[in-house]
Amino acid sequence: MRRECLTIIGTAHVSEESVNEVKDAIYEQHPDVVAIELDRGRYTKIKKQMMGIEDDEPISVTRIIKENKVGLFFTSTLLGYFQSKIGADVDVAPGSEMIGAIEASEDLQIPIALIDRDINTTLQRALNKMGFMEKAKFAYGLLLSIFGFDDEEEDIDIEELKNPENLDDLMEMFKDEAPSVYEVLVHERDAYLAGRLMQLPYDKVVAVVGAGHKPGIERYLDNPESLPNLRELEKIDEKNGIPWAKIILAMIPILFVVIFFLAYFNGINITGNIYEFIVISMVMGFIGSILSGSKIQSAIVGGLVAPLTIIHPLLAAGWFSGLTEAKYRKVRQSDIKNLTKIESLRDLWENNIFRILLVVIGTNLGVSIATLVILPSQVFIPLFMQIFG
Repeated sequence: MRRECLTIIGTAHVSEESVNEVKDAIYEQHPDVVAIELDRGRYTKIKKQMMGIEDDEPISVTRIIKENKVGLFFTSTLLGYFQSKIGADVDVAPGSEMIGAIEASEDLQIPIALIDRDINTTLQRALNKMGFMEKAKFAYGLLLSIFGFDDEEEDIDIEELKNPENLDDLMEMFKDEAPSVYEVLVHERDAYLAGRLMQLPYDKVVAVVGAGHKPGIERYLDNPESLPNLRELEKIDEKNGIPWAKIILAMIPILFVVIFFLAYFNGINITGNIYEFIVISMVMGFIGSILSGSKIQSAIVGGLVAPLTIIHPLLAAGWFSGLTEAKYRKVRQSDIKNLTKIESLRDLWENNIFRILLVVIGTNLGVSIATLVILPSQVFIPLFMQIFG
């Protein structure tokens, strides 16, 4: 790629003006290649959309839960939900500028280069870098947005967001609110997009990217020695630091087992305490699941596995009740699309994705109350007092 022959178009992903700008640039310049900010998965999805193919295949929630990708799946879904909401407000479908670029390229028989990093890699790297407080803050912001508590009456001018001064302010605010997410979603992808552009074996290139990435891409292109290794940016980073929260949570069941053993070796009859532990765990797992709106079968499964999951720190009762619920509530692509149409709690309640997630959370909450409140006060503190009292 020749730097002087590169045209970078910074777009707003839900802007009609961006669609026209992209098409006009491609038709006027007739480049050797059109580079677009898409990965293979999103490109395939857009192509199906362009061909009018309704992608309503079942989604394997079972696989998502088993592979422990619940957080990744719902983060991806929620981001798509918010982008679709904004698009609905301005009457422009998300990704319309990419569709415009594809249509113009195909019309002129110009090859297309996909230059973005795989979205799953990006989201997983972001989740891995976020600390507990940052995740809590992020989740709180999502809840406020979903239920409309942070809505403002003033209209947002999408085109104004592409103004460099406004864009700088927006990026700085994003960086302050979620530095880890900013590092992965913005800074890393600036580098990745710039690196992929430099690898293109063409002279004249038109690149279509989000307006927020354009300044960063240009900085890397002007200073190519500062580019990191792209393969390093494609790796799923392991979480750094000591996972204190997990260590503390793991210590609780270990402490329970230790108290049982100490009581047994001190000649205390613990049969009744063991039965009490099992019953309380099962009841709270069942109640947590059923109150979250699960099927009776899911609640029974959540209750049955609760005692085992309390002792085993790597298991969660909600996984099992959620997997059971997923067998009765088949999630399809339409459930994801319908997230953009949610306007009330009733709409949310009728969405299978939300219902399964709620069962997972509700069951885990019930078991957590048992673990942190009921069992210590009813079983383990009395045993501890008998041992050392």
